[in-house]
Amino acid sequence: MNTVRIWDLPTRLFHWALVAAVAALVVTGHIGGDLIRWHARLGYAVMALLVFRIVWGLIGGRWSRFASFFPTPARLLRYLRGAPTPQDEAGHNPLGAFSVFGLLALLALQVASGLFADDEISFQGPLTGTVSGSMVRFATRYHKNLGQWLLIGLVTLHVCSIIFYWLRGKNLLFPMFSGNKHLPPDQMVEPSADGAGRWLLALVVLALAAALVWWTVNAVPPASMSF
Repeated sequence: MNTVRIWDLPTRLFHWALVAAVAALVVTGHIGGDLIRWHARLGYAVMALLVFRIVWGLIGGRWSRFASFFPTPARLLRYLRGAPTPQDEAGHNPLGAFSVFGLLALLALQVASGLFADDEISFQGPLTGTVSGSMVRFATRYHKNLGQWLLIGLVTLHVCSIIFYWLRGKNLLFPMFSGNKHLPPDQMVEPSADGAGRWLLALVVLALAAALVWWTVNAVPPASMSF
């Protein structure tokens, strides 16, 4: 078995930061009260992480790029027939890719709806003043009901999939901690670039993402909506 770097350090840090932030969002959102301020801050953090991941999905390490694991029909058919290529499984396999893209999409919708939500008690999204009252009500209902349960459901499915593969002898968590996969010589793939230069680039991308979120949150003065 040979060791191959699959997940670069920025991707691994993104992954675990997102896990921690989403877990904290669920807790603070359900407790509410004074914690709603932290709920909002965590939402902004997730927004910055999502922007970072979108950019990193274009310029990041070989197996962090969306193109490397996008579930094309050919890849999906090969995987379902039990004949995937090493490239089909090096990063996310085609079924896992659906879960990844689904999670990113639902997180983006949840963050976006939070920007326009207003619970009329302790939180008003920073962009509520840019849309109509009916849109604010729609965003609030989606954020507090359908959106959160869709997200929790998909996260639960994601965790169950990890357990399923673990029971079949495939540990998906170890590579996300170490960055490496152990592959036989006949399944070797190109490793991801992962060094100080890439880490510096990731820091720049994250800083720009955070600046974009800060501008988005502060660009529009708060407004009182008429319901």
